[in-house]
Amino acid sequence: MLAVGEALIDLTSAGDGGTFLALPGGAPLNVLGMLSRLGRKTALIGKVGRDAFGRRIGGALVKNGIDGAFLSVDPIHPTTLAVVSTDEKGERSFAFYREDGADRFLCPADVDADLIKRARALHFGSLSLTHQENRLATEKALSAAKTAGAVVSFDPNLRPLLWRDLAYARRQIDFGMQNADVVKISLDEARFLLRDDALSLSASAASLFSRYPGIRLLSVTDGQNGSLVAVPGVEPVFTPAFSPEKAIDTTGCGDCFCACMLDAFLSAGRRDLSGADLASAAAFAAAAAGLLSRRKGALDSMPTKEEIKAFANVRP
Repeated sequence: MLAVGEALIDLTSAGDGGTFLALPGGAPLNVLGMLSRLGRKTALIGKVGRDAFGRRIGGALVKNGIDGAFLSVDPIHPTTLAVVSTDEKGERSFAFYREDGADRFLCPADVDADLIKRARALHFGSLSLTHQENRLATEKALSAAKTAGAVVSFDPNLRPLLWRDLAYARRQIDFGMQNADVVKISLDEARFLLRDDALSLSASAASLFSRYPGIRLLSVTDGQNGSLVAVPGVEPVFTPAFSPEKAIDTTGCGDCFCACMLDAFLSAGRRDLSGADLASAAAFAAAAAGLLSRRKGALDSMPTKEEIKAFANVRP
């Protein structure tokens, strides 16, 4: 299982009013972290700076069982930073230090197409499409994955502040949706993409399936309001969030959910997911995200399969 895209440092408040924790993260990396917890063999194609934060990310890959052999080190640009703030409900907001950040300078030369052709699946998000360098690298990875018949997973992960032009952002998200087999998208992102702020979970799912017929598994999430998962021809499944009132930090929860649903899709192999499969997978993914929301940070805090099962069985 491969992912291509940003690896960065989340500077997260320790909760004491002044101290920040430097935690490795980035959506593609978080997805790999959860997949690694679920027993998948994983690797990241990304770029960090030749600095202490870059070394911290390299160490985190080793710690989380993610192959870091394809993580490039940029001798000029520093590791990308995201300052994470959380409110009283654990909902997070971001401020990015990325315009000169290493991750956006990932280029085609950093992408090993032969490696991708040996992978079962490739995951990416829209932040690796923001600039010419990383867009060309992502397109090279995607082309290799499609040629090899690998499963393609996509999460828009829209961060408006990182796009100079939101119309361009919409076109790049559309590109990702057109090429994906498995999609995890938030309700806000679906409304942005479809230009309709009144869409419900079910209406957004129906519209996305109509517009992107290549999608084989779709998850539309709405944070503490729950999620809806669907496959073509099967009744969608709504799953409430797990005890959202106990959340302290929702950073990475969507990535955690995404990884769990991708794992379920890969586990099914050539068999189509049934309604029962969807319900089971969605409940597991919701429990995993709910458990993560009670912890600080994302990558290093991803729960194990055993922790998720225990948490789901004693749901408050």
